[in-house]
Amino acid sequence: MTPRRAVVLPSVLLSLGAVALSTPAVGDEGARTPASVPASRATGPGQPEETVVRAIGRSAHTLRGTEPGGSLRDLGALGRMVGRADVVGLGEATHGSRDFFRMKHRLFRYLAEEKGFRTISLELPWSSGVRIDDYVVNGEGRLEDIAREEFQGPYRAWHNQDYLDLIEWMRAYNRRHPHDPVHFTGNDMGHAGPELYERVTGYVARRHPGLRERVAGLYRGLPPSTGLGTYSQEYLELPLAERRERAERTGKVLELLRERPPGRGADRRDHLWAVQHARAVHQMAEGYAFDITDEDQVAEMMKFRDGVMAENVAWWHRHTGDRILVSAHNTHVSYDSFDVRYPKTQGAFLRDTFGGGYVSIGFSFHRGAFKAFGTDDVMRTHRVGAARPGSNEHTLDRARRRDYILDMRTAPRSVRDWLDQPRVTHNIGAGWPDPTEYRIALGEAHDVLVHLEEVEATTYLGTP
Repeated sequence: MTPRRAVVLPSVLLSLGAVALSTPAVGDEGARTPASVPASRATGPGQPEETVVRAIGRSAHTLRGTEPGGSLRDLGALGRMVGRADVVGLGEATHGSRDFFRMKHRLFRYLAEEKGFRTISLELPWSSGVRIDDYVVNGEGRLEDIAREEFQGPYRAWHNQDYLDLIEWMRAYNRRHPHDPVHFTGNDMGHAGPELYERVTGYVARRHPGLRERVAGLYRGLPPSTGLGTYSQEYLELPLAERRERAERTGKVLELLRERPPGRGADRRDHLWAVQHARAVHQMAEGYAFDITDEDQVAEMMKFRDGVMAENVAWWHRHTGDRILVSAHNTHVSYDSFDVRYPKTQGAFLRDTFGGGYVSIGFSFHRGAFKAFGTDDVMRTHRVGAARPGSNEHTLDRARRRDYILDMRTAPRSVRDWLDQPRVTHNIGAGWPDPTEYRIALGEAHDVLVHLEEVEATTYLGTP
């Protein structure tokens, strides 16, 4: 595998993991700050910085911290911001900082206990979500084994202690509430585990035995026989024509199942789930049928991928009725695409589907550490210093000494005008260093902002 091909999979599957191959990776605890921008006392058209800082300070709601245990009273303001939304997208400004993950745990606990949310949906393959949900709801398997086998390859950033703590909390919650459980789903297209093929073929054998041989033939040679990471890499090494031929085969299986009458009661439920599992298999095959050596095709692949993630979230809501917390990078849950590699985001697709029933929450931070992989594909701890004058985070951090929540929709006019201007912003994905300077208008990207003064790297449990 060439160096370019070696990094393209993780870089496109985990948000903004682009790696500058000409730039050496920063070592453990290496410091790097985003490109500087000229300091200016004016933060927007006619808006002195001090005016904006004071207005943010008056509008913001203080957070007591990110630890998931203890009182949730300070999240009441965020609950009012969420309102009656069916789906809430919760981002992260890095893929490897514990404070973002812990805040997601804390917020899901609040939404489950106080607002009736019942599902968290992660930027993770549908098949991985199936396995984790079986553990969360029914206690099937050992979480350590599931995490080791599913948090691999482009998804290995999720193999951290903070996500395991969240999943264990969900399992404990379901022991206490067996008749009203919370659920875990994956919504991504980067892999289709063998259990999906088994569930589809098992359904066909039970309900439509006349199709058994045909479906088996179409799926022949496709189910993974290796781990997620190895399978994903080897899949993209296949000739483009072969990958496209595989997508044709998985599409035919999906079409065959869709054509069958769904039946009633339990039969209808079995049919719906079998079709969705077949759809997830096809989503992976179709997503990998793009030419990843062509930058335009990679952009189309990312648009397809974000559309898939939104489609799977919408499917879950439609067929379960659950209110859902969607966890992904800021880039995915946002409305506005500020990166040419992401022509349309998951958040934009979700807004198309749910309208005002979707709320996007972004994260920002002033300084701190995170885990990310370098050009050598090794996971390390990296650190960025205090945000430079002229950046979004520099002004945000002056407004409060620690952590807070800001509803950008109802902020004073001076703040909203400031939020509508693009500025240099921390936007760190799975790979580091990233030479791109991201200029983001926060008010165009999200509805609500959670600002943290400082973040630390998560405890990574996977292989380097």
